[in-house]
Amino acid sequence: MFKGKILLITGGTGSFGNAVLRRFLDTDIKEIRIFSRDEKKQEDMRIRLNNPKVKFYIGDVRNSSSVMMAMNGVDYVFHAAALKQVPSCEFFPMEAVKTNILGTENVLNAALLNEVKRVIVLSTDKAVFPVNAMGISKAMMEKLMVAKSRSAGEGKTILCGTRYGNVMASRGSVIPLFVSQVKEGKPLTVTDPDMTRYLMSIDDAVDLVLYAFEHGQQGDIFVQKAPASTIGDLALALKELFNADNEIKIIGTRHGEKLYETLLSREELCKAQEFTRYYRVVADNRDLNYNKYFIEGKEQLSSQEDYTSHNTRRLTIPEIKEILLSLEFIQRELEKGEAYEDRLSNWS
Repeated sequence: MFKGKILLITGGTGSFGNAVLRRFLDTDIKEIRIFSRDEKKQEDMRIRLNNPKVKFYIGDVRNSSSVMMAMNGVDYVFHAAALKQVPSCEFFPMEAVKTNILGTENVLNAALLNEVKRVIVLSTDKAVFPVNAMGISKAMMEKLMVAKSRSAGEGKTILCGTRYGNVMASRGSVIPLFVSQVKEGKPLTVTDPDMTRYLMSIDDAVDLVLYAFEHGQQGDIFVQKAPASTIGDLALALKELFNADNEIKIIGTRHGEKLYETLLSREELCKAQEFTRYYRVVADNRDLNYNKYFIEGKEQLSSQEDYTSHNTRRLTIPEIKEILLSLEFIQRELEKGEAYEDRLSNWS
């Protein structure tokens, strides 16, 4: 489906962009454009890959002209550029607005003007019942995408989205922090041991986006079904993997942080289509002429629960360890530890 096509990834030097590159570089895709504002990361990626299929565009989604230039001739867009750190967005909410909302508008407008075939916007669990500025900005991004999709029309640019929680071992996530603390002999700083999070790999995130790419219609949002773990169990699983006896220190929930992740509200779940691995939230494409519609209530809404990391399948510690061992990051860190132990034994 990507044969001979040009794909643009905004925020392409991040974890998601790197995962997409690993998935597509050896295929018959014509070109992958990496669009981001970080010239150092782009240079590092260019040197590491040394692949003529990958083209680099310095720019910022806040700057509509730089987005337009990068979008020329593009077939498909994966929009991953965002401000994602909750504390940063809390202290500088207008920066989140400029990047996550206005930046997304620039991307969608450029895609429509350039007659791009499909755009997938990447959202987050924090957009559901948002309690922080980052989540609010992502919720507005989703609303913007759905609104644009209504006016795009059938057979034109397809705009749809995906929504997922924290990606395991991604930049700024808790797993690299715990591993660092384990190796340095420091206490593992756990906010709340009963806090739950979905355990989703970066490959799962790419699979979700590709599923949305294949099956999405105007305004759809796709969510992956995923198991979850408590933060306390995750810390214990990592300690066991690294054969560590570090103390676990409870530090309390940070400002703007949720007790659990919610991927679908019960209102969305009532109208979602369920598949083997995914949910599809079909966009409400009614217009402002409300009198054209007869609206019936749904009894299901009264009994339906939200889809959260608290009520999805809960993983055991052995299951968490198995998932962690599948991550390249954990494999590398364990190998480093084994190599260090081998050097110590040789010295002695």
